[in-house]
Amino acid sequence: MKRAVIIAVFASVFGGLAITGLTLGLAGSAHAAADRPAAAPPRAVVFDCPGQHALVRPRTFVLTCADGNAYFGKLSWTSWTPGLASAKGTLVLNDCTPYCAAGHFHSYPAIVVLWGSKAVPGHPGERCYTKLTEILTGPRPPHIPATQTFPLLTSGHAA
Repeated sequence: MKRAVIIAVFASVFGGLAITGLTLGLAGSAHAAADRPAAAPPRAVVFDCPGQHALVRPRTFVLTCADGNAYFGKLSWTSWTPGLASAKGTLVLNDCTPYCAAGHFHSYPAIVVLWGSKAVPGHPGERCYTKLTEILTGPRPPHIPATQTFPLLTSGHAA
């Protein structure tokens, strides 16, 4: 019986020391971390057309740079993180009827998701999205699927 009491006392003393040491160690590392400046998170950007600057939370995003006949408009971003961004907006398409210069633009409700991440060449601390997924949430032209994914430019320079 005496032996059991002695073991219990030693166990609680060593346990208390271990917990105290652990607590002091954690407190010390918390102070050390507070003394160091925090690294800035990478800036997330997207590129729409060659020759253009990086964009952050753009209100419009051009899909067809050569003629501007397809773009996202009225984008309202609900998320913008280094690995994923999402927005509600409209896909605006020219019907090119009878031909593109005389065509009419039509808007379709859409969700835009930017994802994937790659370092932007020559811009330390910037990462760009590499893929765009469009999700058409309402009526759409018969030749356009409800969901499509496209690769994105990874710099403002032509590929």
